[in-house]
Amino acid sequence: MIQITLKDGKVVEHPEGVTPLEIARGIGSRLVKEALAAKVNGRLYDLHRPLTGDAQVEFVTFDDEEGQLVYRHSSSHVMAQAVKKLFPECKLAIGPAIKDGFYYDFDVLQSFTPEDLEKIEKEMQAIIEADLPFERFELSREDAIALARAAGEDYKVELIEDLPEDAVISFYRQGDFTDLCAGPHVPSTGRIRSFKLLSLAGAYWRGDERNRMLQRIYGTSYPKQSMLKEYLFRLEEAKKRDHRRLGVELDLYSVHDEGPGFPFFHPKGMVLRNELERFWREEHVKQGYQEIRSPIILRQELWERSGHWEHYKENMYFTRIDEENYAIKPMNCPGGIILYQSRLHSYRELPIRLGELGLVHRHELSGVLHGLMRVRCFTQDDAHLFCRPEQVEDEIVGIIEMVEYFYRNIFGFDYHIELSTRPEKAMGSDALWETATNALRGALEKKGLPYKVNEGDGAFYGPKIDFKLQDCLGRTWQCGTIQCDFQMPEKFDLTYVGEDGLKHRPVMLHRVVFGSLERFIAILTEHFAGAFPLWLAPVQARVIPITDRHAEYARQVTDRLLEAGIRAEFDGRNEKVGYKIREAQVQKVPYMLIAGDKEVESGTVAVRERSEGDLGAQPLEAVIADLKGRIETRYLRRES
Repeated sequence: MIQITLKDGKVVEHPEGVTPLEIARGIGSRLVKEALAAKVNGRLYDLHRPLTGDAQVEFVTFDDEEGQLVYRHSSSHVMAQAVKKLFPECKLAIGPAIKDGFYYDFDVLQSFTPEDLEKIEKEMQAIIEADLPFERFELSREDAIALARAAGEDYKVELIEDLPEDAVISFYRQGDFTDLCAGPHVPSTGRIRSFKLLSLAGAYWRGDERNRMLQRIYGTSYPKQSMLKEYLFRLEEAKKRDHRRLGVELDLYSVHDEGPGFPFFHPKGMVLRNELERFWREEHVKQGYQEIRSPIILRQELWERSGHWEHYKENMYFTRIDEENYAIKPMNCPGGIILYQSRLHSYRELPIRLGELGLVHRHELSGVLHGLMRVRCFTQDDAHLFCRPEQVEDEIVGIIEMVEYFYRNIFGFDYHIELSTRPEKAMGSDALWETATNALRGALEKKGLPYKVNEGDGAFYGPKIDFKLQDCLGRTWQCGTIQCDFQMPEKFDLTYVGEDGLKHRPVMLHRVVFGSLERFIAILTEHFAGAFPLWLAPVQARVIPITDRHAEYARQVTDRLLEAGIRAEFDGRNEKVGYKIREAQVQKVPYMLIAGDKEVESGTVAVRERSEGDLGAQPLEAVIADLKGRIETRYLRRES
C-alpha cells in the first residue's frame, strides 16, 4: 500500500499502481467529471498514469491555469490528428497550448485556406465524438528516432536528437495518431467539448527566418459552449479596438514598408504622446526625480562591461565610428550609470533618482512585429535609483505607490503583481541575489499586496517585480517593472562616500511605469477603443455651426476655447449638421459644441457629449470652466 496526501492534508491509502483517476473516484463523482490532470509531488501527471510510491496528489481542473494548458494542448493534438487524416503528406512540427488557446505548425505543400479550416473542424468533431483515449508510452532515444523516421516526421527527429543521450522520451497515441509529447493530456478526446479554429499564419521553424516557413493554425477550446461564445465575443470586440486600425482611422500613428517596426507618429498622435510625457514629468518632479538624457550610440566595450553583450547581443544593432565598434542602445541603464559616475557622491545625496524618457532600439524578427505593441524602436520611461542599502525597501515602496497612482487613479486599470527570481544565466553571487529578492518581497509585504512568484524569470542582473495590468476586455499586459540590482554597481565600481568618510557600494533600482511608451499608447487605444479621456484626446471639442450664418459666432467660440488652452476644431464644411455630429462621434471627439440662432442670440452653445449625448444649451464660459476643470484634474470618465 502507498500513502496519498491530498490537497486538504488528508492521507488515504491505495494499492501501488493506483492512478490519479482512481483516487478521484474515491473522493467524488464531480471531481471525476472535472479533473483534467493531477499534480503528483508538484509535477503534472495524466489521470491514467500509475503511481509507484507515496505521493502528494492535487487535482487540476479548467479553473486552474495549468488545467487550461493541459486541456488546450490536448486540443492541439486532436487538431493535428485531423490535419494528418485530411492531409497525409504534411509533416508535424510543434503544437503547444498558449494563453486562451493553442496552435500547431505544419509543413504542407500548399497553404491552408479558410475552407480547409472548416474541414479540419469537422474532422476534429468526429475524433472528439469517438472519445479516443490518450495513451502514453515511452521509448529510448534510439527507438524514438527510429519511430519518427519511419513516420517521415523530420521535425520530430530533430527535436529528439536535441534531447540528452540518456533521455527517456514519451509519446502519446490517440487512435491511429501518435505524436512526440511530454504531456500530460486529458484522459480522452471526448473531454474536449467546445472548440473553434481561429486563424492561419506563417511561422519559421524554431522562430529562425533562415529556416523553412511552416503553416500555423490557431485555435481555442473550452469545456462549455457559453465560455467559447464569450471568448469569441471578446475576440470580435478586440478586433474593433485594434490599435492598428484605430491608429489609421483616428490619424494617430502608422507603420510603413520603408521602416518596418519603426512607427511614425502623426500630429494627433503626438498630442497624445506629449500629454502622456507631460504627465510623466509632472509626477516625477513631485517625487524627487531628476530627468536626464543619455546617448543612443555608445562604445561596444560599455555593453561588454555591463553584461548586455553576453546576454543580449542577438537583439542589438551595431555600427562603426572612427574604426571602433559601437552599439545602438537596447536599454538605458548603462547611460544612467555613466552619469552617476561623472562625479563623487555623498551619502547625504542618496537616494538619487534619475528619470529618462530614453529611445532604445532592439532587433526583432519581422514575423513578430505588431503595430505599436512590438516594434524595433521605442521610448522607455526608465528611472535608475541609486540608494544606500537601508533605503532600498522604502524606495521600492515609493515606486509601487507611483505605479498604483498611474494605473488605477489616472487610467482606471486593475493589475496584478509577479515577483521573478534568479534565472539560470545570471551574474553575481547567490547571497546578493537573495538580498535583492528579499528587498522586493519585503516591500510587497509591507504594502500588503498579493503576488505570484515566477521562479527563474528575473533579469540577468537582478530579481524583479512585474506589474501586469488588465484592460476592459480582461487581457493582461506587461508594463511596469522594478528590478533590484546589486550587480551593475559591482561591475562599474559605483561608490558613494559614507558618513564614516569611506567609500561604500550603492544599490541600483531599475524601473519603468509605462514600460514602452509606444506600447502603452497601443494599450490605451484598445482599452478606450480610441475614445480617450478628455485630457488625452487629440481634439477635445469640435465646434459645429448649424448653417453658414452661424459660422462667424462658431469661429469666435473656437478661438475662445483655444485661448483657454482647450484643443478645439472648427467644422465649417458645407455639410448637414447631423453628418458633422456623426463624423465627430466616429472620430471619438469628447465634446461637440453646436451653434445656431438661439446660441448666437444668447451667447451659449448646445453641448453634446460623446457618450451622454445632448446636454442642452449652456453659457460658453461655464462650458470652458467645466472642460478646463476636467482636463486639469485628468478626470477619468469610465465609458461603456
